[in-house]
Amino acid sequence: MPLSPRSLQRNQSLQEQAYQAIRTAILSGELTSGQRLVETHLAKKLQVSRTPIREAIRQLQHEELVTIDANNVLRVAKFSPHDAAQLYDCRLALEQLAVAEACQNATDSQLKQLDRLVMQAEKLSHSKPSQLTNFQLLDLDYRFHRLLAESSGNLWLRSLLDRVFDKMILIRIQTIQSNPDVLEIRAEHRRIYEVIAQRSPETAVEAIKDHLLAAKARVIQEMENIQQENCS
Repeated sequence: MPLSPRSLQRNQSLQEQAYQAIRTAILSGELTSGQRLVETHLAKKLQVSRTPIREAIRQLQHEELVTIDANNVLRVAKFSPHDAAQLYDCRLALEQLAVAEACQNATDSQLKQLDRLVMQAEKLSHSKPSQLTNFQLLDLDYRFHRLLAESSGNLWLRSLLDRVFDKMILIRIQTIQSNPDVLEIRAEHRRIYEVIAQRSPETAVEAIKDHLLAAKARVIQEMENIQQENCS
């Protein structure tokens, strides 16, 4: 969703619409990690007053997608390799539970959806690499893992993971822009799907653990590379 006045429909509160527009701009990479947010500029872009913008930003601060730096400047959240490591540790704890319960509770329809997402990612692997392809893979990765959480049947678990996933999207956008190979999901997702379809909880837990540990290593290494390049 572009950050434009066309994003706003007057049948919803302006605060909610401003929140959704800014949030989408952040999670799509239109507003990048560390970018300064100026209320007057956002209000002009969305053609609303500063009040709904201010309320929307407060909500995004609560979600930790917007932060205030040492100079009291509002910015899109930017995460360090240490932050990434801790977020992956949260995912490791939560998603091991998700796949174990998915083995017990996933419906046939959910299994078909998981398989479809894996096949879409595999099909993209034969496409010409591009920024669009990278973002499509990122979206497929998010949808696959969120569907795993839904398939567990544990709505509280899904809610907790949603809060982690939003922050992970910012990290993944930053890293795939510098190195698309960081987002290697096809073979790893295929294995996870297959063991869930076999209703094998112990094997599924091992599969998700291997996948997330490998992704954690790739992402942190790339974030450290980016830091070194910025310092040089």
